[in-house]
Amino acid sequence: MSSIRTALRLLKTPGRMITPLAQKGFFDWMSDEAYLKLRFRCEMGYKLDLENPQTFDEKLQWLKLHDKNPLYPQMVDKYRAKEYVASVIGQQYIVPTLGIYDRYEDINFEELPQQFVLKCTHDSGSIYICRDKSHMDRERAEHILKRGLKRDPVRYAREWPYRQVPRRIIAEKYLEEEGHQEVKDYKIFTFSGKAAVIQVHMDRFTNHISNIYSPDWELIPASFNYPSDPRRVVPRPENLELMIELAETLAQGLPHVRVDFYSVGSRIYFGEMTLYHCGGFGKFGSEEWNYKLGELLVLPSAAK
Repeated sequence: MSSIRTALRLLKTPGRMITPLAQKGFFDWMSDEAYLKLRFRCEMGYKLDLENPQTFDEKLQWLKLHDKNPLYPQMVDKYRAKEYVASVIGQQYIVPTLGIYDRYEDINFEELPQQFVLKCTHDSGSIYICRDKSHMDRERAEHILKRGLKRDPVRYAREWPYRQVPRRIIAEKYLEEEGHQEVKDYKIFTFSGKAAVIQVHMDRFTNHISNIYSPDWELIPASFNYPSDPRRVVPRPENLELMIELAETLAQGLPHVRVDFYSVGSRIYFGEMTLYHCGGFGKFGSEEWNYKLGELLVLPSAAK
């Protein structure tokens, strides 16, 4: 029944059919530009203008096609990015790695501590958090990670850097903030090396919301992909200035990158670097902010 319901839902929203079909290689014959134009039109509801892109989402598609920085494959690899980031801002901001595996079957759970995190190195969302190994749901972990290993960002989003990213599973140290089930995730959007907005994710595994703040920690009446809740007061992080400084250091020389950090007490840990937020198919609560971020993203003139 669940398969039938899924099929019916997809038929009602044809744009959502493109990703699963792309995963199966249905559009492999299409050029990157042709595929992106097709998916953008179906999913975003307006024509992708690559000659004169204006919105944030349009410009991210343009960058996929024209910005071929050779550092990008290492930056987006959740395993190899640690070495790169440590060389730029320091090893003290890196979440310790407990293991790296080509297959789920390669994981030796006996060697892992009572608490740990498993996630795929090449995609977004394929993560399993183990807070107590003695009560771990092995079946769910296997399902999440094996499904994640099959996901191909090149096929469904044409994100070229992932052609050089091996699909693997990484085990990391479990981070916990006292009194909370999960640590807050601060996503810092940078443009031409400067922080512009910060997205804070909360209740990721229950009632996922994300509030948007300025670098001065003023709430911005906007939402990206997840609903915001102005009633949820997020205290200004005590290490906000340092997080912004680190993000801007990592963003130097790049037209745009989102740099994620976790804040645990007085400690800051690097999360990941994202070049194409939501693959360039992000949904804004107000199109005003799609255009505002688009204005901030200055495309490299050499490639125009």
